[in-house]
Amino acid sequence: MNEKSVQILIAMVIYMAIVIFIGVWFSKRANKNSENYFLGGRSLGPWVTAMSAEASDMSGWLLMGLPGVAYWCGLADAAWTAIGLAIGTYFNWLIVSKRLRRYSVRANNSITLPEFFSNRFREKEKIVMTLSAAFILIFFTVYAASCFVTCGKLFATLFGAPYIAMMLLGAVFVLVYTLLGGFLAESASDFMQALVMIVALVVIVIISTVKAGGLGAVIENAKAIPGFLEFFGMATPSLDSAGNQIIEAGKPVFGAAREYGILSVCSMMAWGLGYFGMPQVLLRFMAIRREDELKRSRRIAMIWVVISLAVAVFIGIIGRQLFPTEHLTSGAAENIFITLATSSLPAILAGFVMAGILAATISSSDSYLLIAASALAKNIFQGVVKKDAKDKQVMLVSRLTLLIIALIAIIIALDENSVIFSIVSFAWAGFGATFGPIMLLSLFWKRVNRPGAIAGMVGGAGMVFIWKLLISKLGGVFAIYELLPAFIFSLICIVVVSLLTAPPSKEVEEDFEVVKNGVGLAE
Repeated sequence: MNEKSVQILIAMVIYMAIVIFIGVWFSKRANKNSENYFLGGRSLGPWVTAMSAEASDMSGWLLMGLPGVAYWCGLADAAWTAIGLAIGTYFNWLIVSKRLRRYSVRANNSITLPEFFSNRFREKEKIVMTLSAAFILIFFTVYAASCFVTCGKLFATLFGAPYIAMMLLGAVFVLVYTLLGGFLAESASDFMQALVMIVALVVIVIISTVKAGGLGAVIENAKAIPGFLEFFGMATPSLDSAGNQIIEAGKPVFGAAREYGILSVCSMMAWGLGYFGMPQVLLRFMAIRREDELKRSRRIAMIWVVISLAVAVFIGIIGRQLFPTEHLTSGAAENIFITLATSSLPAILAGFVMAGILAATISSSDSYLLIAASALAKNIFQGVVKKDAKDKQVMLVSRLTLLIIALIAIIIALDENSVIFSIVSFAWAGFGATFGPIMLLSLFWKRVNRPGAIAGMVGGAGMVFIWKLLISKLGGVFAIYELLPAFIFSLICIVVVSLLTAPPSKEVEEDFEVVKNGVGLAE
């Protein structure tokens, strides 16, 4: 390890030490009871709510996956995805946050998403709760794997160490931290990490633009590549038999631009639908200390999201000019942020910028692990298997669950050729289609009932797998992002089954009206 690598490592160790300190600081309060551990006692302020929601949501995908897509095939895919995410973020904060915060209190003070759905329909058999928890376990295990892949790629690229060893090191750190501090520590550190992420992005884009000869030079270079800087066109890297981009005369070779039609635009913008079903974001709505603080949180969140997404896309565009032949596969392209940072900054500063990637990864993976553990321990173990379980037993089961989930995620992440963007897109579709439609209808449609909720969740989750693994292989119009058809199918299932079965009980309808009118509800 050379001197520069040592300095980068020192900076990252300092950062990790700060994160661990936050975990220790909050560990005593977090471990008082399961409500504090899983939801922080509904005590988050507006800044922490907003910043932790977005940091836990974006993950290393923001700093590696999105720039990698822009670097590999140009503006269209990355930009339309970013636009969809920004729109989805806004409407999620605007129409879901306030009603969910209010409804989760009315629904027997629910502290997890499966518990909210179960209490929303006042079910006794806990089928909705069990299904919700099971789907959270499945999709968050995949999500956690994407974070471990990010850790492995980051450390392997920086220090030239074996990918698997570095991935395991990152996974162990994340696991220890999550076991230690719970939701409060996670949210507090996510606030800090959101700041690190946006500073890292902005610093790199400014320095890299100057190094590239200015904004004009970056744009001219991108225009010279067929379809690279178009919203309705897409660059096509020419590949050799091994799957690497062909290099001729020191320059990457591209084929003719591909058409990027309205269907492709809708497919990428469908990413925004995923927000309505994202547990890590929805939990922040439930955890804020007062409903009236959500408006300020929305403004903070939107500023952060718009700046971060725009800059992340532009980093990929800049990278094509500064390092046109550095990354020759779509998987390797996800390292362009690391390449720009380590080549443009002094070692110590580069280390802190690299901490931005680590920040994004930690802030997401601890959320994923914690929510998945709560799904099994709080909702299945205490909610179904052992209803008289004490808090200490619930906490013990949650920690054992964390270990098991982390182990499965590690197994998934063993492939160093995994593309972060692809892993995240599948898990995102899973959550969006499974929980998004039923969340919206639970909050805004009085007629929705328990059978409809069950049909919607099973239909949405099932369609994600069917579309991804079978239907999309047909190509053409069927090659759209699986979230869009699965989300629509889930909505249809909920509405049709709800209308064909008995209406909700009077108690459930009364809950809905109380929440809708906001009368008689304590904060």
